[in-house]
Amino acid sequence: MEKDGKMFPLFFVGNELEFPPLETANEDGLLAVGGDLSPERLLLAYKRGIFPWFNEDALILWWSPDPRMVLFPKKIKVSKSMRKVMRDAPFTLTQNKCFEKVLDHCAQVERNGQEGTWITPKMKLAYLELYKKGIARSLEVWQKERLVGGLYGVDLGHVFCGESMFSLTPNASKFAFIKLAQQCEEKNYTMIDCQVYTPHLESMGAELISRASFIKALQG
Repeated sequence: MEKDGKMFPLFFVGNELEFPPLETANEDGLLAVGGDLSPERLLLAYKRGIFPWFNEDALILWWSPDPRMVLFPKKIKVSKSMRKVMRDAPFTLTQNKCFEKVLDHCAQVERNGQEGTWITPKMKLAYLELYKKGIARSLEVWQKERLVGGLYGVDLGHVFCGESMFSLTPNASKFAFIKLAQQCEEKNYTMIDCQVYTPHLESMGAELISRASFIKALQG
């Protein structure tokens, strides 16, 4: 693979459940290409600090960026305005009540600098399968009877790998994210994986750590 005139080795995933060493990823974090989205491969990937991210009608791309964006639950930042939102309770929260609807809403969200969605039909089917196996989970935010926000991700037991979130009304996704962080002690999560940097996540307490530190925490 060529980028800015430089050549990077690129691992092509075959039928076997394997990935190359993380250190072989290029400077953007791209590690490998190809393979499938079977539950077994996805679970192996997440346990090794790898996630899929690709456009529709393209080869599956596997990523392991360095540094990595994470949230240590105790470092969650709740602004004064959000504390009022949490206190006044305009929202109610459910879990795993409508995973597929959360997935669909996340796929429909328009994001700055991104054309289309990376939650392709293949990705949707793959994460629905993980959900059926109890590996993926969702949090839903309701305003009266209307679904207005939520998030979903992969549950590794001690780490929650956040995949995407959406909000149809102000503060709904923030509400879900804060609730997730507050649940971490009960769920025994030591870390929430946010994958890549965004100013929004940073404002809520997420931080960049080295890939080596991330893998150490992931294996802990």
